[in-house]
Amino acid sequence: MTDTPALPAVNREWHLLSRPVGWPRPEDFALVEAPMPAPGEGQVLVRNVYASVDPYMRGRMSAAKSYAAPFELGKAMQGGAVGEVVASRAEGFAVGDHVLHFSGWREYAAFDAKNAVKVDPQAAPLSTYLGVLGMTGLTAYAGLLRTASFKEGDVVFVSGAAGAVGSQVGQIAKLKGASRVIGSAGSDEKVKLLIEEYGFDAAFNYKSGPVSEQLRTAAPDGIDVYFDNVGGDHLEAAIGSLNRDGRIAICGMISVYNNTEPAPGPRNLARLIQTRGRIEGFLVGDHYDLQPQFVQEVGPWVASGALKYRETVAEGIENHLEAFLGVLRGDNTGKMIVKL
Repeated sequence: MTDTPALPAVNREWHLLSRPVGWPRPEDFALVEAPMPAPGEGQVLVRNVYASVDPYMRGRMSAAKSYAAPFELGKAMQGGAVGEVVASRAEGFAVGDHVLHFSGWREYAAFDAKNAVKVDPQAAPLSTYLGVLGMTGLTAYAGLLRTASFKEGDVVFVSGAAGAVGSQVGQIAKLKGASRVIGSAGSDEKVKLLIEEYGFDAAFNYKSGPVSEQLRTAAPDGIDVYFDNVGGDHLEAAIGSLNRDGRIAICGMISVYNNTEPAPGPRNLARLIQTRGRIEGFLVGDHYDLQPQFVQEVGPWVASGALKYRETVAEGIENHLEAFLGVLRGDNTGKMIVKL
């Protein structure tokens, strides 16, 4: 075992105390001090440098059966993180290595090395492995190209387009030859960002008027692909503007995550008969076979600046929860990252 001596006596980690009903409240969580973990055989101890907060984590705070196991009450929550190995009892991992893993929401984590992926901080900033070159980027890539069967010349509409996933969806569509890319966002500043920095052809503030009307104005000839991060009125508007053989990829529905009653479905589903449209949900975990192709294609775009990204960085583990709540409110531009 190799290790470094200067470790703190305690480890701070976020626990879920009670399952939120509706919007999560600060009293549902606690930042607690726990004993510093020690790696067992085949494990590494990692000092987390950056941690991710993502909308899907809201679902894990509920007890309802879902694609991911609920967070356990009174125990550290989990999430993507990237950090530095400070002790190792695993072959192939040395002190000083940097790894991507899923034991976030804490300052230090000990876990099986088989659950860690080495990353190179010289090739790209560490934070990008949680966003543009990580699960976020692969979500955009797989959802657009595989689930939505994007093809050159398509008109693409993206909701939550200034977010970590949405901003990449729009840019990848442009780089792949979309004829028009439209995005929705929650502020005029984000709309400006979509057009001026990310190269969207049109964008609108969904708070400025009915989504259906704004979408028809932005896409007078209809849309071929809708990448859904929001659900609700956005999904209904997209169905209303869908062209023949249009495809809708359901990535997330952040507008309904905190509802205490079931959200009403789109009122115009019958239009899918006329358009022969298709709606399909997807999870990035089903598409990890695309990871090598994704890195090979997207990595050079990021390195060259052809694909731009933004990060909203919260400083300190004490602000971890507020960063998560900020994602649910839409406070972030691009990927929300916590710097520990």
